[in-house]
Amino acid sequence: MMKLVEKDSWLEPVAEKVQARYDKYKSLLTYIESRYGSLKSFASAHEFFGFHYDKIRHGWWYREWAPAAHYLSLFGDFNNWDRYANPLEREEDGVWSVFLPDAQYRDKLIHGSLLKVLVQSSIGEQERIPVYINRVLQNEDNKDFAGQFWNGSQRLEPHSHKVAKSKSVSKSKSLFIYESHIGMAQEKEGVGTYKEFKDNILHRIKDAGYNAIQLMAIAEHPYYGSFGYHVSNFFAASSRFGTPEELKDLIDTAHAMGIKVIMDLVHSHTVKNTYEGINLFDGTEDQYLVGGHAGYHPQWDSKLFNYGKIETLRLLLSNVRYWLEEYNFDGFRFDGVTSMLYHNHGIGVDFGSQEDYFGDNVNNDAVTYLQLANTLIHQLNEDNITIAEDVSGMPGICASIEDGGIGFDYRLGMGLPDFWIKVLKDQRDEEWNMHEFFFTMTNRLYDVKTIAYAESHDQALVGDKTLAFRLMDKEMYTSMSKFTPNMIVDRGIALHKMIRLFTISLGGNAWLNFMGNEFGHPEWIDFPRLENEWSYKHARRQWSLVDDKNLKYHWLNDFDREMLKFIKENDIMNAEPAWLMNADEEKKTIVFERNNLIFVFNWGNESIPDYEINVKQTGDYEVVFTTDESDFGGYDNIDKTTKFPTEQRGDKVFMKIYNVSRTAVVYQCTMNNV
Repeated sequence: MMKLVEKDSWLEPVAEKVQARYDKYKSLLTYIESRYGSLKSFASAHEFFGFHYDKIRHGWWYREWAPAAHYLSLFGDFNNWDRYANPLEREEDGVWSVFLPDAQYRDKLIHGSLLKVLVQSSIGEQERIPVYINRVLQNEDNKDFAGQFWNGSQRLEPHSHKVAKSKSVSKSKSLFIYESHIGMAQEKEGVGTYKEFKDNILHRIKDAGYNAIQLMAIAEHPYYGSFGYHVSNFFAASSRFGTPEELKDLIDTAHAMGIKVIMDLVHSHTVKNTYEGINLFDGTEDQYLVGGHAGYHPQWDSKLFNYGKIETLRLLLSNVRYWLEEYNFDGFRFDGVTSMLYHNHGIGVDFGSQEDYFGDNVNNDAVTYLQLANTLIHQLNEDNITIAEDVSGMPGICASIEDGGIGFDYRLGMGLPDFWIKVLKDQRDEEWNMHEFFFTMTNRLYDVKTIAYAESHDQALVGDKTLAFRLMDKEMYTSMSKFTPNMIVDRGIALHKMIRLFTISLGGNAWLNFMGNEFGHPEWIDFPRLENEWSYKHARRQWSLVDDKNLKYHWLNDFDREMLKFIKENDIMNAEPAWLMNADEEKKTIVFERNNLIFVFNWGNESIPDYEINVKQTGDYEVVFTTDESDFGGYDNIDKTTKFPTEQRGDKVFMKIYNVSRTAVVYQCTMNNV
């Protein structure tokens, strides 16, 4: 019996299926190693396909895999866009190639040359972008896409400026992730760049106390408004943000600052476009993808990968290796894992039975791909990080593959932000349930590393609101000056701080924040589109709000920085599970202990003198952290110099405190009574 089942008796009825999951992975890995030598060698398609220089023959090879194609030819400005001047020759196993000697093309195929490949197949003749291209440009005048020949030692071999990956965060320490989007990271109404992010944003992230960045929308995507989730060119860093070298410089700079850089990797689907994407590249639906109705994701309007096909596995695993080695990323957050794991993408399933996780609805080929990806990523560097965006709670998602799991390091606690939205949207304060608050934050397996967060980019997309805007709404337009008192804003600031501290203290082993949410960025995220007249007004970050010391935003920013410092210094996220000491529904107060600290959260609108709580230790307690400091927009109702003595009655120990409305206070025992 596999260890995953031994540790969880609920899985005993499907023990054979857990074993079969591992056996399938092991069988495929053995096949790959026997045929290609190693998993790393298998994941090297990018070193063969695309453009590569031949030092012996002195020229460039261009290769493509298109087994069902009838004819391919390379064309571009190097041959005056003659579509038929440079045909590729068909080799074995569906490989096509053409050689461009220096003697003929040295001054024609140059760095920056634009090009395409003509593909003739059963569906006719199409101009396409090479699948393994490293850079794609869009013509601003006619919106036409073309590949760009990117010639330089930086691309051919690991770039010379590479800075050693940050060792400041090991797997045993907590990650504090700053989720970021390069394009919308600047205040200007336009698209930000890699260089601007490096120069203007990295220092903010460092100063705020975050030790990792999660970069969205890196792989090339034709529609900016997709937030980067409709990828067309998997080996090309988005050119709308700058050059490959500028992205590498950003990552190197982050590493020099002790910050890890995690890439948001989209291997769950791809654009259905037949021009700039890979769909129907050789004229067939199933070259890399699933054919027919099963290969279409109706909610995402996109195409799905066939993870059971060896060529698809090689494409995706090579893509994994490419980003890690070429750009020096520290790992990946795998997007859409739930959609990958289930044939119906997890839609309409309550995931309450073993059959939901191991029945016919499970895409076992996708499971195996994710196991192989995790194996490869950790083989390349044991410190690399993998994060699963899975809302289904797939058993073993973060267990080792040898134990019957899938091998991720972390899963996203996706139920946590959904809970806060439900609470703030659908319930009045007096309806809040303290037991539900605590249970929701702690309802997880503690050997499954979870990334806690109160909100990410998902909660702020157009049609929704950030937590700050949901709490304060239109009052943020008129009452965020320190000189403008407003009860709605006061309540919103108080609860914003409490929600974040409550979630980070209970919800997981790591923390995630979307850029700007730490200071309560107002409104919503809306990328330029026809419906908003192609405006960038809501696709940017207004840093001037937090930089203005006359506005209340910097209170939230200062609190977030001190909150992270407090959590790190006390190693809260790696401590033993919290002990619930009291959930007072009448007074809307939650008291719990974690790592020898007493947390008191008063969610109600009533302050209570001499509020009695039970504690574990006898002695004097003092305040070590509170949301009520005036530096954080509070009222300094908590005297941090006061000692709180305990009283023992029988086998229980009690302490009386001033339980301040909409305030969280953390106490620590400083002295035992003799």
